Amino acid sequence: MNTLERRVLDAISIPAMLEFLDQIVAIPSLDGSPEEFAVQERVAAELRAIGMDVDQWPIDFAELQQHPAFCWEVERTQGLGVVGTWGTGSGPSLILNGHTDVVPAGDLARWQYDPWRATVANGNVYGRGALDMKGGLACGIYAIKALRDAGVQLRGRVLLQSVIGEEDGGCGTLASIMRGHTADAAIIMEPTELRIAPAQAGALNFRLTIPGASAHGCVREEGVSAIEKFFPIYQALIDFERERNSMSSDPLFARYRLPYGICIGRVEAGNWASTVAETLNCEGRYGVAVGEDLGAARRAFVDCVAQAAHADPWLRDHPPIVTWWGGQFAPARTPTDHPLVGLVAQAFSDVNGTPALLEGMTYGADMRLLVNDGHVPTVMFGPGDVRNAHRPDEFVPLPDLIAVTRSLALTVLRFCGV
Repeated sequence: MNTLERRVLDAISIPAMLEFLDQIVAIPSLDGSPEEFAVQERVAAELRAIGMDVDQWPIDFAELQQHPAFCWEVERTQGLGVVGTWGTGSGPSLILNGHTDVVPAGDLARWQYDPWRATVANGNVYGRGALDMKGGLACGIYAIKALRDAGVQLRGRVLLQSVIGEEDGGCGTLASIMRGHTADAAIIMEPTELRIAPAQAGALNFRLTIPGASAHGCVREEGVSAIEKFFPIYQALIDFERERNSMSSDPLFARYRLPYGICIGRVEAGNWASTVAETLNCEGRYGVAVGEDLGAARRAFVDCVAQAAHADPWLRDHPPIVTWWGGQFAPARTPTDHPLVGLVAQAFSDVNGTPALLEGMTYGADMRLLVNDGHVPTVMFGPGDVRNAHRPDEFVPLPDLIAVTRSLALTVLRFCGV
């Protein structure tokens, strides 16, 4: 690293970053809540405070819903777009993207630490969103702040996209793209275990309705239990999942036995304890391979359900219904030989003294919007392990936050130029 690069790294203030992270974790910005709006205002204020030009606008959801990539699980009447920009614009441009929405904390009795504070303990930072992904967002903001504090004059531009709605479909990133905020490349600071991810799997929400026929429980054989009819459909989906994943040969997903998993997360059936269940509804997510056509993937899923139903006399005449709803995350890929991949890898190696690892992420994310709709080559690179998200005592390792902030600062400096 040269003298300027070392000066930039020395300018990073981890205590200030943690203080800011605590302030935004303290805002319970659940999808569609008023706090989702409030946290965006707080981020916009921080971007102005570090000297960025900020575009802050109310999102027009009526217009957004006309876009073919639009999807959501939570309907909103208001939302705020926030993008900060800094640099002369005469050189390459780079987006740093992070979302501010979080999932519910769930049963608070299961938390050892306050979910709405960024608590530093055991070398980690605990709190809802500390990992997914307010921590990564804070890394991006304070990497840019370090560049400015070190007196750097960027030849290109860096854009900080703070977005809402990632958890339920990506409306905030889509709104930023439609607003015209694109660039030559982008980094999303999702939790990747410090790996550089040039590929992201797809994930499609589905709802499956299994019909039955009600009867009094004392003569249950005179009815048809939708619960019992669900079992062969579920087994067929498990077999379908195994078959699909056995065909995966992408080296970026070699660590995973099931990189494109099928998960049924909710099941609801019946309406009375002593009545045979006349309907079963279940909801889940369906993993889609990188490069796989979404239409073909949906048809394969529907065909699997139909074939399983055809083997059952009742379901043959009363077929299950598949509905696609909520988050519809297409897969995405950036070529591994794209210059951005090498730049992030080199920056990480220079900061940490260890080689960077490349790996695909099995979860859906906003990368697919930037790549597929914004036509912006994108990688994901961020602190922490997604396995610790969406659960009690969510946490991100403090060393990861430091490593990502330093790596981002070098990447922006080298990509945008001075």
